[in-house]
Amino acid sequence: MGGTVQLTASDGHVLDAYEAEPGGAVTAGLVILQEIFGVNQHIRNVTDRFAALGYLSIAPALYDRVKRGVELGYDGEAMKEGMAIRAQIPLEKTLADIEAAIVWLRGEGVRRVGVVGYCWGGSLAWWANTRLDVDASVSYYGGLIAGAAQERNKAPAIFHFGTEDKHIGPEDWAKIRAAHPELPLYTYEADHGFNCDARSAYNEAAAKLAQERTNEFFAGYLQP
Repeated sequence: MGGTVQLTASDGHVLDAYEAEPGGAVTAGLVILQEIFGVNQHIRNVTDRFAALGYLSIAPALYDRVKRGVELGYDGEAMKEGMAIRAQIPLEKTLADIEAAIVWLRGEGVRRVGVVGYCWGGSLAWWANTRLDVDASVSYYGGLIAGAAQERNKAPAIFHFGTEDKHIGPEDWAKIRAAHPELPLYTYEADHGFNCDARSAYNEAAAKLAQERTNEFFAGYLQP
């Protein structure tokens, strides 16, 4: 369904992105933000699924500043590699790459742009909301959000977390809820990564419910 396009960030960096087009007229767009495993087959599948819902969807390759074409699996060694690559990229550079995807969507005629991210991407989706020009954001199990909860969102946002997540716990949810009581924060009886059907932590019931809430949220704030 999709293909590769090139984006240019504000500092001149050129990165790849996977994009998928809806079948009908384009009225809204989504930026899909990767886990620490790169723009792998799972992220491409997620991008395709959002395109099937009517969104022009794009997943920027956020690791291109360090290494191009990164597609990792989900074992321990892949996690170490992904974390090592991520550590080499300053947040400001990553946000510049996300902004390039937003600019690309608007250049394609998209009036409203949302961002949705998973794991690392979940945290990035929050920062995209507080620092960039987006119309809505959805964050799945972003472990860095609690530490950035003092930032003020520019657009509507919702959060998804798993109650069995060993990396993100009730104290983190409490910080987010205290700073932003107006923003929905949903919890599910599931582990970290519950949305990814390529991981052992995949939880079909939780993923389905979270997706339904995500779809309803984006339909309300992005669709005309």
